[in-house]
Amino acid sequence: MKTIRCAILDDEPMAVALLSKYVEKISNFELVKATTNPFEILELIAKTNIDVLFIDIQMPELTGIQMMEMLGNKTKFVITSAYSEYALKGYEHNVVDYLLKPISFDRFYKCIQKIESLSQEKPTPTVEVAPKTEEKPDEFLFIKTDGKLVKINLNDLLLVEGLKDYLYLHLKNEKLIVLDTLKEFEAKLPVSDFMRVHKSYIIRLDQIETIERNRVFIQKNIVPIGETYKTKFQDWVKSFL
Repeated sequence: MKTIRCAILDDEPMAVALLSKYVEKISNFELVKATTNPFEILELIAKTNIDVLFIDIQMPELTGIQMMEMLGNKTKFVITSAYSEYALKGYEHNVVDYLLKPISFDRFYKCIQKIESLSQEKPTPTVEVAPKTEEKPDEFLFIKTDGKLVKINLNDLLLVEGLKDYLYLHLKNEKLIVLDTLKEFEAKLPVSDFMRVHKSYIIRLDQIETIERNRVFIQKNIVPIGETYKTKFQDWVKSFL
């Protein structure tokens, strides 16, 4: 079985010690470095090959996001954090998994299995795809507003806000008020593109720009994530890691 070389970076010594203890239990994992100093990791990866770096996000000198941006594709990353809101941001980098603290050995071992599986995969041959000559038409809905039916393209719909007996549709270039309930309107939307994240909000998932704690940012809109919907939303985010 292939030996996987790893390193650990966390500003909390106890977290470093715990992950080091976990790694020691995995026979084909070699722990090259475990430290609280980000500059030691930068120097290490500049000199030698590291297959995976277990990295905390919130650190005083350099954040985990900054470290990943600096290291680029020189290694794979496993984010270790007490905060789930960084998951989507981490997806922009070479992230294998996202471990939420406190990290149990059972969850850590599942991460190890994922790393091992990725290390055994063969590169997929590059296949050139001819450019499409026609684009799929936008999906659309007709809504009743101001006494008339208006056609809206769902690709332009950023989010839906419930206001008692009315809905406030936030589109890319305009805002419309519709007499409808959030539950009934949700049933008309494709579940692959839209998700209800709060008792008063439905969002278009591919329009999320940032996730911060229990809220998402879509253009200039800040949408809270309700407790009832938090687990489903977090599972969706993790599916990209």
